Amino acid sequence: MNKIETISIIGLGAIGSAYASQMVRFIPLENIRVIADGERAERYITEGVNINGSNFRFTVAYPEEKCEPADLLIFAVKFNQLEEAVKQVRNHIGPDTIIISLLNGITSEEIIGAEYGTEKVLYALALGIDAVRLGSSVNFKNLGIIPFGEKKNIPGSYSDKVKRLQEFFERTHINYSIPEDMIRTLWWKFMMNVGINQTSAVLKASYGVFQNVEEARSIMISAMEEVIRIAEEASITLTQEDIEEMIAIINKLSPTGKTSMLQDVEAGRQTEVNIFAGTVIELSKKYGVPAPVNKMLFDIIRAEEEMFKYYRRNSLTR
Repeated sequence: MNKIETISIIGLGAIGSAYASQMVRFIPLENIRVIADGERAERYITEGVNINGSNFRFTVAYPEEKCEPADLLIFAVKFNQLEEAVKQVRNHIGPDTIIISLLNGITSEEIIGAEYGTEKVLYALALGIDAVRLGSSVNFKNLGIIPFGEKKNIPGSYSDKVKRLQEFFERTHINYSIPEDMIRTLWWKFMMNVGINQTSAVLKASYGVFQNVEEARSIMISAMEEVIRIAEEASITLTQEDIEEMIAIINKLSPTGKTSMLQDVEAGRQTEVNIFAGTVIELSKKYGVPAPVNKMLFDIIRAEEEMFKYYRRNSLTR
């Protein structure tokens, strides 16, 4: 089994930075390449990136630059950047490259696989990580866990790709799990994001609010219950016990921590509401399952995004 030695990452935000800083503790810095262009690439080269108070100068690879394929390619961009990112990674993919996506949602693997072959892609997600990006700095206390694998994973009969990535995560001390049903796990995380990401963005609420304020939890749970009803129609098994498991995870997070969508709203950035409530609304129409809570959350967050554009166009402050 060939070990994973070289890693290319596209997306050096909160999640990408946090995991890159963990990997570099166990593999040479020069073995990690960050794919970037334009102003972002220049900033990484001249300023580096600050992670938990330390400055890292990763090797920057411009998209058009010819290079040796990576053993592992990690997508860690926001979903609205995925289309461009798929184009930019082409030179980093070879016959034996393993690709994982740490994006939110339930569709990024299919999008990447359609371009480069599903045989190169493993399903994956980041769960329980509390990384926060503020300007050019990223801070985190908990790296959480990365569930990953093929669509189906039978203990004792893992594919070679799964075994290679498992060995790499063990070598770099990244917590992982290999669920038997990865599609259900993706939907499980999707349900969590639909609930807490969107509700936190609307309420401007940290994790502590959901740990202590019953009314906030109620809105979050109602949004997730709509996903359960849609999942049933899509032959995906999610239950009320899954929501209780999510609440247990949320209760362990830092009370001052914030979801990625709340961070986006506070920074005036475009959010991922289209892949959360937008997807729920689309599937609710497909399956004839009402989703009024997600429609409400979608409308409020989209209004927030348009308000930011309005203020910028008119040079106004909020």
